[in-house]
Amino acid sequence: MKTFILTILLFCASFGMKAARVDTLLVESPSMKKRIEVIVISPDLAEQKPCPVVYLLHGHGGNARTWLGIKPELPEIADEKGFIFVCPYGENSWYWDSPLNKDVRFETFISSELVAFIDANYRTIADRKGRAITGLSMGGHGAMWNAIRHSDVFSAAGSTSGGVDIRPFPKNWNMSDQLGDQETHRENWETHTVINLVPAMKPGALSLIFDCGESDFFHEVNVNFHRALLEQGIEHDFITRPGNHDSFYWNNSIDYQLLFFQKHFDRQAN
Repeated sequence: MKTFILTILLFCASFGMKAARVDTLLVESPSMKKRIEVIVISPDLAEQKPCPVVYLLHGHGGNARTWLGIKPELPEIADEKGFIFVCPYGENSWYWDSPLNKDVRFETFISSELVAFIDANYRTIADRKGRAITGLSMGGHGAMWNAIRHSDVFSAAGSTSGGVDIRPFPKNWNMSDQLGDQETHRENWETHTVINLVPAMKPGALSLIFDCGESDFFHEVNVNFHRALLEQGIEHDFITRPGNHDSFYWNNSIDYQLLFFQKHFDRQAN
């Protein structure tokens, strides 16, 4: 009898608990003619009302599970904040539509195909006001690249330790696979780096937050990005603190970005 009562009590306790759902999906990309692995973390709240979506992009060498590895608490955060987290596998694409390889279309996938799939299959706020995108390192570049070029899709963007100017690193991280060698394809490198998008940006088009550790090899390009945004009159939050290019830093930095996005979504709802 005691065992039976204990089982009932445990069942009741579990039934009353919130539990975010973690789905592993293969999402079709018509532009690339293949399926892409995507992890979606949806809160218990999503069963009751539409939720805002935060797209989380991994760095070079990562995969769809990278962010869950860095921040295992994402399901709890999803329930706490009422966010849907979407973590796609971006290969080592830098989240571009490659000017050289017609079968690499990760900008199209992230900003069009994936967004349409998520809105069709989850209870989202299916509007730019309910979408933010951020990422680490290569994913920080990818988040800013996609958000700035598709501000009709995203209303907020972030980057942590992002490669927001790729030009000082011509031999690194497979970038030349998609852009070509910098010496012979200089125009590709000039037109496919985030910092060179700033002159065309309009004040108020996006809510922006980005950060970088002071010991990070991307620190200087993030400072330069901050200065370029100031010169263009683009409001943004820029944070620099002691830290390296590592998971310890990203586990901490993402908390500040999610708070920023929460406040942004609250403003959009009012």
